[in-house]
Amino acid sequence: MPKPEDAGALSRIREQIQIPLICDIHFDYKMALATLDHPIDKIRINPGNIGGPERFRQVVRKAKERGIPMRIGVNAGSLEKELIDKYGFPCPPAIVESALRSIEIAEAEGYDQIVVSLKSSDVLVAVESYRLFAQLADYPTHIGITEAGKPPYAVTKSAAGLSPILLDGIGDTVRISLLGDPVPEIAAAFDILQATQRRVRRPELIACPTCGRLAIDLEAIIAELEQRLAGRRLPVKISVLGCVVNGPGEAREADIGIAAGNGKGMIFRNGEIVRRVDEKDIVDALMAEVADWEATNAHKIAATQPMAQGVEGIGRRKLPLVMG
Repeated sequence: MPKPEDAGALSRIREQIQIPLICDIHFDYKMALATLDHPIDKIRINPGNIGGPERFRQVVRKAKERGIPMRIGVNAGSLEKELIDKYGFPCPPAIVESALRSIEIAEAEGYDQIVVSLKSSDVLVAVESYRLFAQLADYPTHIGITEAGKPPYAVTKSAAGLSPILLDGIGDTVRISLLGDPVPEIAAAFDILQATQRRVRRPELIACPTCGRLAIDLEAIIAELEQRLAGRRLPVKISVLGCVVNGPGEAREADIGIAAGNGKGMIFRNGEIVRRVDEKDIVDALMAEVADWEATNAHKIAATQPMAQGVEGIGRRKLPLVMG
């Protein structure tokens, strides 16, 4: 079991990293107090297992004294016993009430450097918890579907849960929880943020599926485009369609598009045909259009910002706690 003296490693870790150092503490409030003596950027406290309101209050006081923000991390799997007794199961009202109870304690201490998470492994419970909290509070939220399981299903499950939250405008930081190596969690998070247009970090490639109308080697074209666009942080939408049915319409909807078939292709910019090319020249032609788009949209690219900046969150609750 971790001991308070183990917190001494935090200072050594801080010296060796260039990213935020966040401590996730469960069960032992003394460990939480000990970590606050070190150069951390944020602390996460689970109100369901930290030992009750008075111990949580001690952590809040010290976090306030040190100027360190806190994530109040409510989890459906570790709610306070009295809330389970009250509601019968870990439902959205119980999860939100847990968060708002902790917020009230923190605010009573004059502390509002707070981020809130309301996680569940149940997609519907998580979505409705975040929506309910957003109606009652305007503190920043850290979103995620906890214990989602093993990829690839876990990525699908996370996308199913986080997309409606993100499309509602909820969420300031995000975690994709996958069994195994945590590195793929980052790529999955960026994919979900890209698809919901909350954080566009790379070109969006639109391509039609394989069907009987496909009249060009679309897989080879997309593979080469992906390779040549790798690492480019451009919020540009590129549509590459290989038939005459949906191709022209879809190509017109993109920033840059091509409708191709039978060895030829028409290139569109902002809905207008700009030129016709042979199939062998499609990738080069599209890359030339991307370069021109980048030059003429420098202001748009500069304005593209990450979904969240830093690790601190400040807000105020909009409505009083009324949970029945």
